[in-house]
Amino acid sequence: MAGIPMRIKIPGRFLGMALIMVILFPWSLAASGNTVRDIRMWTAPDHTRVVLDLDGQVDHRLFRLKDPARVVVDLEGVESRADPEDLELPDPVLEAVRTGYPESGTFRVVMDLRQDVKPKTFQLKPHGRHGHRLVIDLYREEGGDRPVAEARERTGADEVLVAVDAGHGGEDPGAIGPGGVQEKDVVLELAKRVARELDRKPGVRTFLIRDGDYFVELEERTKMAREANADLFLSVHADAFHTPNARGASVYALSRKGATDEAAAWLARSENKADLAGGVDLGKVDEVVASVLLDLSQTATISDSLALGSGILDQLESFTRLHSDEVSQAPFRVLKSPDIPSILIEAGFISNREEARRLQSDQYQNRIARAVANGSARFLKERGMQPMIASGNGSAIEYTVQEGDTLWSIAERHQTSVSTIKKANDLQGSTLLVGKVLEIP
Repeated sequence: MAGIPMRIKIPGRFLGMALIMVILFPWSLAASGNTVRDIRMWTAPDHTRVVLDLDGQVDHRLFRLKDPARVVVDLEGVESRADPEDLELPDPVLEAVRTGYPESGTFRVVMDLRQDVKPKTFQLKPHGRHGHRLVIDLYREEGGDRPVAEARERTGADEVLVAVDAGHGGEDPGAIGPGGVQEKDVVLELAKRVARELDRKPGVRTFLIRDGDYFVELEERTKMAREANADLFLSVHADAFHTPNARGASVYALSRKGATDEAAAWLARSENKADLAGGVDLGKVDEVVASVLLDLSQTATISDSLALGSGILDQLESFTRLHSDEVSQAPFRVLKSPDIPSILIEAGFISNREEARRLQSDQYQNRIARAVANGSARFLKERGMQPMIASGNGSAIEYTVQEGDTLWSIAERHQTSVSTIKKANDLQGSTLLVGKVLEIP
């Protein structure tokens, strides 16, 4: 009856089992349905990032311990199914990562350090294929600017420095193609090949914005190029469109207004969201916008970017299909430098099955790399930015003979003479075979 207290007798064996459960699994009663699904790690030149994949946002506390040096993060009311043994350790910052339950309802992550760091944490809401994430960044006390400093030191006063940026990386895979191929992997290899081709040009040095599988914030990419005193900025991508039929290589320059077409607008929106996937502390965006999103009134830089892109398109057109035969424009954040000609190269659409296969081919990647390097070299020569490039065959380009081509039409198209082409390619007659690759001085 109401108001009459009731007594429920619980058998002793059930009480014993309950006590054992509390002792062995204290988090089971405290957890509120939030679970650490995975622990992942990325190593960058200036920091190591540890990412915890969660079901939801979490209350947490970060603190440091000494002797030995450790960074500790306590998460309240969660359980874990992640195994830190899967992490590739040690790295330059971390010796080991350990987890446990110091008390009921608290899940602890302990990071044993190999050097002093400046730790910080922030949370990310779900975006794309990612759910909730707790990000732990461990910034090195020294050596974080080493790649930029080395680029400045390697580049002589009479040499040109080209910053080559492989899009995405780390937490941000970029576009996903058939069979699970990831854009970040394809473009990192392609960027390295572009850099190697450019380094072969007399008077040219290169600087890779990222040389491994880690994420660099969009504005940080531009900032690194400017701090290294780069003369050109080439951002390499292999993106996707919302239909699998999109195909062909494209080159993009910055637009201060809108995009030139639907595809350019869609790609810009996609690329500009990279920070959400890669993980950026939104609490510092105002500071970044104030210091790095620079004045875009210098139309001469955009004009140079268009000229640079046009030269690279000419090279690409000689052997591959173009998505657009003109340089497209859109407000890409990664191209927003007021004093460095900057372009974004889409080597193809990884969402297209045929192009995804070609983009993973060594031969095709080498041809793309040579085209980008030759187009860049020709631009530098025309702008008089580096006289040494005009010597030897540094400004030569490759052209693949198409059906209907003649030596005269090829010479006219490239503003040279038939005799020059014949001499460069050791041709005795005027017969050309479709598919033959010619060197055009």
